[in-house]
Amino acid sequence: MLGYAGRILYLDLTTGKNYTEKLNEETAKKYVGGLGLGMYLYLSKSKKGVDPFSPENPLVLSVGPLAATMFPTGGNGHTFISKSPATGGVGESVNHGTFGTELKRAGYDAVVLTGKAEKPIYLLIDDDSIELRDASKLWGRSPAEVEDAIKDEIGDFYVRVASIGVAGEKLSKIACIINDKTRAAGRTGLGAVMGSKNLKAIAVRGTNDVAISKPDEFFNLVKEFHERMKGPAAQKYRTMGSTENLMHQNNMFCVPTRNYNNSHFELAENISSLIINQHFIAKIIACNSCAMRCEHVAVIKDGAYRGVMARIEYDNLWAFGPNCGVDKLNSIIKAAERCNYFGLDAQSVGGVISFIMDCCEKGILTKEKLDGIDAHFGNASAMLALIDKIGKQDGIGAIFADGVKAAAAKIGSDAEPLAQHIKGLEVTGYDLRCLKTAALSCAVSFRGADHNRSGAVTVDLRGKVDRLKAEAGRGKIVKDLENQFNIIDSLLVCKNAKGTFYKDFEEMAKIYNATTGLGITPQELELAGERIQALAKLINTREGLTRKDDTLPWKVMNQPINDDGSAKGAVVTQNELDLLLDDYYQARGYDKQGTPTVAKLQELGLTEYLSIIEHKEA
Repeated sequence: MLGYAGRILYLDLTTGKNYTEKLNEETAKKYVGGLGLGMYLYLSKSKKGVDPFSPENPLVLSVGPLAATMFPTGGNGHTFISKSPATGGVGESVNHGTFGTELKRAGYDAVVLTGKAEKPIYLLIDDDSIELRDASKLWGRSPAEVEDAIKDEIGDFYVRVASIGVAGEKLSKIACIINDKTRAAGRTGLGAVMGSKNLKAIAVRGTNDVAISKPDEFFNLVKEFHERMKGPAAQKYRTMGSTENLMHQNNMFCVPTRNYNNSHFELAENISSLIINQHFIAKIIACNSCAMRCEHVAVIKDGAYRGVMARIEYDNLWAFGPNCGVDKLNSIIKAAERCNYFGLDAQSVGGVISFIMDCCEKGILTKEKLDGIDAHFGNASAMLALIDKIGKQDGIGAIFADGVKAAAAKIGSDAEPLAQHIKGLEVTGYDLRCLKTAALSCAVSFRGADHNRSGAVTVDLRGKVDRLKAEAGRGKIVKDLENQFNIIDSLLVCKNAKGTFYKDFEEMAKIYNATTGLGITPQELELAGERIQALAKLINTREGLTRKDDTLPWKVMNQPINDDGSAKGAVVTQNELDLLLDDYYQARGYDKQGTPTVAKLQELGLTEYLSIIEHKEA
């Protein structure tokens, strides 16, 4: 079987024992790789109701069939899968860079980690050599410091490292896993799962080749997609970066501002992509095999934070900019750098801080209760002080280190309407009140509040539908896009490259077949995308998540947009949400509670999981 490494590594961190299993052709075709393979392995190897921090909770690392090949953006990705400590359901985070490339060259399609080491360790995968090394001296250090220290210890600059920071060590439910120093597998708190196993880092070195089934056809596709990525479909990422989204969305009044108190940031021009690129961007970096290059690295050139460097994209720009009411780029870049240092998910941290500021504005929290921090909207120094508190779990920071849902429960019922999350995961930078296709996609997202599980937000933003209207048909739109994104994350090509796929499943099948020779049809690949979605739903159903969890934050449903503009008065009512959910479940072939039916599992070839849905069908 070409394209794949053909092996899955299993490692018990308690005993240090490991073994490999062969990846068979049926499993490869059925789940593709990356997200799909990781989800399958997690569901197969985990138990119902397992505590996310239990040694028995598996942490799965997987790559796609394109990993370590020359295919643009497809040679470099990886994904982590586990049970999320933040949501209690699927924990999943995709990342790119160079780490996934090296794991594939080491000869593995996936690694399944269980157990807990007695003391801090890091895992070194060096082709067939699997070694647990002492990480006591690395404990308490940042991911960037850990990466440098491991490379020095091994004596090889080209070893690739994914590691956690202090936040992961302290089991913060908004902790992430960082590779290549600035690239975060950020969402759902999987850095804490890694920390619960006393696993500080995973270092990988591989020397194996990856064989391609049809080299001539594959290289022609590589050339074609290289050209497409030099064209208009990827221009934004090559030039201004995703921060270009800010002004466009601000003009549409769909940028959540000051924790959803507004949908338009009147100071947005001060932090626009034009200002960022003219005054802060020092270099633009590409991942392995990428023809686009999109990592915009910002450097502060003067002032108190001179020399601070961080990757800036729309997500962290929004999180620490409009969401906190801050228009000082020096402070926003510094905030991003501090999140990297502690190993924190920037979007969740921004959500937590805007929640704190909202609580202060409404008198629920005071300066005295916040260890003397005057946390009102626009106070950049307070924002930075709170990040340090949260990262170290110092004083008041311990209350907020597990995200807004947990913090609101600790503070009291008055705070709960201000906690902007879905399933326990903080919202992202798109105002769901006036983007109703995106609102549906985030409500049903298996990992919680996130636009990246379907990309349905683009349907609203590009005017393909009336973004202010909830209507039948949106369910099918979300379903179709989820299926596409599931395959993108299983092949593990970058979502920023989606626009270069002109015929979606047809072209993805062509690439898959040229790589593996397995002869999958576009229809079979689309069915695999649907199967992967059902796997995620089965995990969440097994863990007790139901239709009531497919909901939206209180403000989205109860606090209409008050800014004078095109979206004024927009809100998602319960009736609208119910209409959208019914439409989506019907499009998916699920019952009215959002559970896959027996017929659907039979259609998808998932009958081994029928026990999960017993007695759940309406």
